[in-house]
Amino acid sequence: MTAQHQSPLARFTGDANPYGGGDPYADYRSADFPFTQYADLAARQLGAGVIAANDEFFAQRENLLVPGRAEFDPEHFGHKGKIMDGWETRRRRGVSAGHPWPTAEDHDWALVRLGAPGVIRGIVVDTAHFRGNYPQAVSVEGTSVEGSPSPEELLGADVKWTTLVPRTAVGGHAANGFEVSVEQRFTHLRVNQHPDGGIARLRVHGEVVPDPQWLSVLGTFDVVALENGGQAEDASNLFYSPASNTIQPGRSRKMDDGWETRRRRDQGNDWIRYRLVAQSQIRAIEIDTAYLKGNSAGWASVSVKDGENGEWTEILPRTRLQPDTDHRFVLAAPAVGTHARVDIFPDGGISRLRLHGSLTESGAAALAARHQELGG
Repeated sequence: MTAQHQSPLARFTGDANPYGGGDPYADYRSADFPFTQYADLAARQLGAGVIAANDEFFAQRENLLVPGRAEFDPEHFGHKGKIMDGWETRRRRGVSAGHPWPTAEDHDWALVRLGAPGVIRGIVVDTAHFRGNYPQAVSVEGTSVEGSPSPEELLGADVKWTTLVPRTAVGGHAANGFEVSVEQRFTHLRVNQHPDGGIARLRVHGEVVPDPQWLSVLGTFDVVALENGGQAEDASNLFYSPASNTIQPGRSRKMDDGWETRRRRDQGNDWIRYRLVAQSQIRAIEIDTAYLKGNSAGWASVSVKDGENGEWTEILPRTRLQPDTDHRFVLAAPAVGTHARVDIFPDGGISRLRLHGSLTESGAAALAARHQELGG
């Protein structure tokens, strides 16, 4: 396993102060990490899971991927002790009274299946509320194993693991961020805490790299969907929610599961720009405003361009939208492009955008080449 170079980021080490009452996040240590612009490949909504851990005595491994920030209840105790919203292992001990301390190699681990395989740009190991019981250091490794391997298969001697985050000291009650610069497609992670302790949340930001053979068999699919390799590149406004919500799997389940902008007080309009999985032919469009009732967009249009320097061409003219409604449009002729843009007028929000189509011959070749280049 070879450690990879990391760019300097904010680092937190050492204990946080004991909880003294009031807002438990008042003294939380955090920073803005540039890689958080990318989707969370370990999101439960994408199908990620913590499939195994060597120890979860105090708190369950599954808590690592729970959406939202960790909660803290100072009065919540159980039969084994303080109940924490994270993954927490028991205290490690040495082999004898003469050597009661764990060795330098002792550590706990958890195996994480990414919801969507891809290239990892950054990892956040969040120790929120673990003030004196966080790990001294963490490390993260990645591997690429197709199919649905069992924990035993992943831990087999024939599986090659690549170091994404070398063993690094971390801080308690802090968002510990690590930039990753490995140009390789990963399907699973092994998260290690040295020698023991607790981690509240794990976030794995990166770019989805889908299996081109799977997309080829599907034929027609959503060419902008996050799980298929689409990406929300930019947006005019992210006041209430991220633009990437619009290409998440499934229908929105509540208002903040979509994209909503602040109220405009000018004559402009809001928009999102997307990168498709590869060059595609778009044949149908869905714009869903589920759960956006008094704040849905009034009108919307959709445009595409072919290539970074291509010209934008409108494929759906400005069309009236209804609140809390899934709108479907069949195009008169397929539209070819690599990027798409949805404009809403004047402001408000949409919950989902679906662009149904298929890869062009050129797009399929480019995706297959990238998949192979990244070790897929």
